[in-house]
Amino acid sequence: MSKSPLTTHILDLGSGRPAADVCIVLERQSESGWEQIASAKTNQDGRVTDGFAGTFSAGVYRLTFDTEGYFRAQGKECFYPSVSISFRIDDPAAHYHVPLLLNQWGYSTYRGS
Repeated sequence: MSKSPLTTHILDLGSGRPAADVCIVLERQSESGWEQIASAKTNQDGRVTDGFAGTFSAGVYRLTFDTEGYFRAQGKECFYPSVSISFRIDDPAAHYHVPLLLNQWGYSTYRGS
């Protein structure tokens, strides 16, 4: 099976483990606003490797991670109930990896490979 042109993974820095079962929504920006085009859930390794399969076009996209649901399932509170990461796809033939490094009180991201 070929890998999706868009992948993501989440590492819970507080526990040092992948964040499993996190719901993620993928949207594309249009002239009328954001349009949901897919949703997925991270696997036991904290990854979504094929949940965003499909044809992408150049444009601005957004991944929104349900961090509150993830921490609530562990009996923990968090400061950011969701994390939204907007990014631009310039080359639809390229692979885009958008990782999220997360803890209860903060997060960071970068363009992965």
